[in-house]
Amino acid sequence: MPKAKGKSRRQKYSYNVNRKRLYRSARRRAAPRIACSHIRHAWDPTKSMAQNLAEMGLSEDPNKAVPIPKKLGMEVESNRWQQGKKVARKPYVVNEMEYEASFPEKKSNTLSRDLIDYVRYMIENHGENYKEMARDEKNYYQDTPKQIKRKINVYKNFYPEEYKEFIALLKQEKMDMQ
Repeated sequence: MPKAKGKSRRQKYSYNVNRKRLYRSARRRAAPRIACSHIRHAWDPTKSMAQNLAEMGLSEDPNKAVPIPKKLGMEVESNRWQQGKKVARKPYVVNEMEYEASFPEKKSNTLSRDLIDYVRYMIENHGENYKEMARDEKNYYQDTPKQIKRKINVYKNFYPEEYKEFIALLKQEKMDMQ
């Protein structure tokens, strides 16, 4: 049976390939980056994953860490797991992770500056009249009165203190004009 046409030829060396970069990128792909910085800094590449996690006081298998007790003989099983506990050599990793997890989660969702300016402009010029807002020339996206009302409510929910200050300022300005 005949060979494929290209296979019988000698392989040519490609001079325009950076071998160092190729090797580095292959190594990076082979060993994925650990997302958690605490684990990444304590990781020992010469040891296996199970050994590394055991040293840090973490478990590789959640089923072994917190076993599901059977209905009969629950006390016997719980004692067996208590005796087989290993001492963590790097307990600071777990302590740092627990400390970081104790902080409340930051509220990261905010409104765009354009939307805030739009809502403030509409309230400033039209008050609570949503039909008038819908006919305003600054209503570029041709929002309906209900859509504008929804945007204003979103602004109220995201920035309640700022909204109250804004309304108080508007009332003060109206009082000054009269």
